[in-house]
Amino acid sequence: MIPYIDEALQRWAEAQASEADCASNMGSSVIASLMASQGVLNRAARGSRVLVDRATEIDWIVRKHLPPERRQVVIEQYCSDRPQSEKWAACGCSRAQFYRRLGQAHKAIESQLLKRAA
Repeated sequence: MIPYIDEALQRWAEAQASEADCASNMGSSVIASLMASQGVLNRAARGSRVLVDRATEIDWIVRKHLPPERRQVVIEQYCSDRPQSEKWAACGCSRAQFYRRLGQAHKAIESQLLKRAA
């Protein structure tokens, strides 16, 4: 796995969870998010090098550029709170295949990020 991509995907999953919480509580607008954060615009999570804006880019890459089996592995790994063995079962693959797909997804995401930066 690629450490920077792993961190970016963790921040993406946090952003997904906070958007879901915000949407369920107040709607998904800028004003609602500012109200939820008491007017503080939080550009990065816990001192992360990965900006929140990058989470939107990661979301687009995961949803539009990853094949379904890699997308499923990424979503299970970062957005699910199940034990690891249940994640493998949910994806219908062995432990080795799960991590192989996750590694391939990391490489594909890194490639897309580099293309978008160029």
